[in-house]
Amino acid sequence: MKISYLFITCILIFGSCDLSKPNSPKIDNKTEVLQDSLLKGWNTWNNPSVLSYVKMPDGLNLQIKMRKKGHGPYWLGDAYVANPKYNFAETIKPKEHSYDGSYTALQLSWEGMNASIETAVDGEDFVMLYTPDSIQESVHILVLESGYLWNKPGLLRLEENTIEASSDDEKTVIRKIGTDTNMPLPIPTPYFSFDSDNKIAVYTGEERSIQEVEAIILKKKNQFKENTSQYGELASVYEAIQSVVAWNQFYDAFNDRGISSVSRIWNEAWGGYIIFDWDTYFIASIAAIDNKNLAYSNVFAITNSITDSGFIPNVAATYKKSNDRSQPPVGAMTVKMIYDQYKEKWFLEEVYENLLTWNKWWNNNRDNKGFLSWGSDPHPEGMQGNTMKAAKWESGLDNSPMFDEVTFNEETHMMELASVGLMSLYIADCKYLAEIASVLGKLEDKQELLNRAKMYTDKLNELWDDNLGIYRDKNLITGEFTKHLSPTHFYPLLAGVPTQEQATRMIEEHFMNPEEFYGKYMMASIAKNNAAFPDNSYWRGRIWAPMNYLVYLGLRNYDLPEARKILSEKSKELLISEWENKRHIHENYNAETGVGDDVRNSDPFYAWGGLLGYIPLIEEGYVKIETIK
Repeated sequence: MKISYLFITCILIFGSCDLSKPNSPKIDNKTEVLQDSLLKGWNTWNNPSVLSYVKMPDGLNLQIKMRKKGHGPYWLGDAYVANPKYNFAETIKPKEHSYDGSYTALQLSWEGMNASIETAVDGEDFVMLYTPDSIQESVHILVLESGYLWNKPGLLRLEENTIEASSDDEKTVIRKIGTDTNMPLPIPTPYFSFDSDNKIAVYTGEERSIQEVEAIILKKKNQFKENTSQYGELASVYEAIQSVVAWNQFYDAFNDRGISSVSRIWNEAWGGYIIFDWDTYFIASIAAIDNKNLAYSNVFAITNSITDSGFIPNVAATYKKSNDRSQPPVGAMTVKMIYDQYKEKWFLEEVYENLLTWNKWWNNNRDNKGFLSWGSDPHPEGMQGNTMKAAKWESGLDNSPMFDEVTFNEETHMMELASVGLMSLYIADCKYLAEIASVLGKLEDKQELLNRAKMYTDKLNELWDDNLGIYRDKNLITGEFTKHLSPTHFYPLLAGVPTQEQATRMIEEHFMNPEEFYGKYMMASIAKNNAAFPDNSYWRGRIWAPMNYLVYLGLRNYDLPEARKILSEKSKELLISEWENKRHIHENYNAETGVGDDVRNSDPFYAWGGLLGYIPLIEEGYVKIETIK
């Protein structure tokens, strides 16, 4: 009998270390219970590879790797969903993924090898079925590697047909179905190896036949489909948005938490994890449909990353954060909407003080002649502090033509631009946070917030252009309205500022105008008659899910049913087209063709793209939200 041993003795040292949250409140029992519930069982927790299946909390990892027969490229180890910015050797086509890992499916292609991989969880047991396509151009060695991740303690023992894994009081027996090649490979932990042209099963627990493994897989797949079927004609929409958030869910070992980021590739590029301000809040909104713990965890992660200066940063990553700038204030809105679903007061209490501090920061640091302007403050660790580039990053609209003619004031650290978008989002933030304050019995805070909302509402109304019938940004040096229109100029609807008459004009004269925003695909990030629209690069003419989402929420505050229906339907069609054809959910889309793959700066599996599906779920009543008061 062939036996080998691996004993990992080190204790995980990252458990309570948090490099991103110097001002976060002490974690209490409820948040610990939340993470214990979230970080439980088998799932794709390991960020560097979607072919890695990890049992939490002990960190037992079963990872699929490939070894080529013949000359290089020799190994396929880490694996991601393909990104146009990178020339990955592998192609991953992500399919269904339940939040709890009870069922996952993907298609893998690498160096002439093509196969589907499905996994399921049956009680405490994990099963994986590898099925090669009928035609294989090449046959490689498929490796099932075992290990304990993140320096978690465990013992692995390889016998001829099984791998035994022991951690604390847990013992897991890993079994296989398929002929092992017994190929000697330079892998430091126990592994199985197979020819890639054979059907293979790997599972834990008692012995099973291939038919029993297939039956478990089918059962869990059917349960996944049954869950999505509750959304009726929007079942495929819900499947898409759950899958994009679930595939981007991972274990952040630096902070001992499970969260879902915009993209696994972004995490790796930043040395472990990276979360963005409004991206993370929006992902929490999507997760909140039926995964309260993940939604809460994302909200806590970004809100508790508040800087010493008192704002939620644009970027909070493994080793640094953007101490010079924030990003659009959508936190209070997101938190209130999630609270409305679950009615758990402790959730509000956990984040209220940081949200209030952030709200005050905008008033104290971005007030420009009574208006609000995007900016960036000098800071020794500010990345790009006190620059126009960083101020654009604070807006979240990095290269928008709205800023092309704008001057950055290095003394005030702000753009010389009265921003309709920022002022609208801030007024909404004040109003939503006032409602949260009311729930928590903080009536003085509530009145203070409503007073700030009123003050900036009066200033925002100065930006109404009655000739054009819409709110417009103003150049604070010339005193003139700027020439650019974008979806941000509909954001006053989100804040509940316009009258019904004004709102109707905005929709009839601009939203429904085919020369500006109306069309087969909506909404372009700049009006179609703008000189920058043909650039079709990032925020210069492409469609972005968060813009559609914020405009849609604004439409719900008024009697505008036709516009709501139009934006909902067009958002759904944009999402479903590429999900059904390519299993892509893009960071942004071409406003003329509806395609996401036509440029290199559109990540094809970006979590906030799921907002395109969240919109119709709200519109059709599957998600209940309250309009602003």
